[in-house]
Amino acid sequence: MKFSDLRYLAAYLIPLSCLVGLYFGGWASPGSLYIGFLLVPVIELFVPASPRREEEAVLQTKSKLPFFDNLLYLNVPVLYLVVAYFVWLLGLGEMTTFETIFSVINVGIVLGVCGINVAHELGHREDSFARWMARLLLIPVLYSHFTLEHNYGHHLKVATPEDPATARKNEPVYRFYYRSVVQGYLNAWKIGNAMRIAAGRPEWMNEVFLGHIAQFVLLAFVAVLTGWGGLIAYICAALVGIIALESVNYIEHYGLVRKRLASGRFEAMSESHSWNSNHELGRIMLFELVRHADHHYQTTRKYQALRHLDKSPQLPFGYPMSIILALVPPLWFSIMNPRVDQLQRD
Repeated sequence: MKFSDLRYLAAYLIPLSCLVGLYFGGWASPGSLYIGFLLVPVIELFVPASPRREEEAVLQTKSKLPFFDNLLYLNVPVLYLVVAYFVWLLGLGEMTTFETIFSVINVGIVLGVCGINVAHELGHREDSFARWMARLLLIPVLYSHFTLEHNYGHHLKVATPEDPATARKNEPVYRFYYRSVVQGYLNAWKIGNAMRIAAGRPEWMNEVFLGHIAQFVLLAFVAVLTGWGGLIAYICAALVGIIALESVNYIEHYGLVRKRLASGRFEAMSESHSWNSNHELGRIMLFELVRHADHHYQTTRKYQALRHLDKSPQLPFGYPMSIILALVPPLWFSIMNPRVDQLQRD
């Protein structure tokens, strides 16, 4: 392991800034919002993206080092610490309206980054411990069905009209939110039921249903400790986390399409069907999620071994700035549609 590999520790600036914001309140309440959607995008505007490469042998060695896995597992206690502190503050009922609103956004960003994002990485692992860690990370975000639909739906149908998590060209992000969340949820039930039947299990052993039970228990605790107002605030924080995830989904495959072959099947998934980003801060903060082309190209690669692929289309901005731009559809279309058109011509 190299000293430079310690840079991934910076990913914990997100939950740390969240806790600082919750503790001090007032103008500090936005916490992780300042880091993730102000500081990082501004820095990335002035620091050029770099397709930094390492030898395959080095990457394979890194894949076996427990340091990188432990960095992911650490998100579990950290996330639950953030959730517990947030719920405790809601129970006290001393936050102002301003503090409550921005604390919801603050915690929601952590739920998206440390929750769904890390669960996404662990959910692709083959060992059962990592998958259980992924489940634990998804429960506080109220998105326990994510891994099921993502692994067995999205990865099979990405960049086709059959994938709700692939944004169409000229599709506003707000319309995409509804389609991706609703259809993805329904797909997860179908996948979970098919897997249950194939395994000969009773109806109640659908993985989506079991996840809902865990989420219900969590929400019941929140309601008892904070009342209805606190419960609503917590659900809103989870929604912020979900929106953060779906915003990432939106920019990752926007406008990219796999061709339908004469056989009626779609062409094989390749590195050209995912938008890639080599912006260094995004790579660190999101545990290399931004090298998304290689992730889809070889789903078993761990985050520390993901590569820059020359044929993958490149986002003009890092993930945080891209998400901000996507929230203004005409601006996003004006930047991205010419790039989509050029890719289709090529």
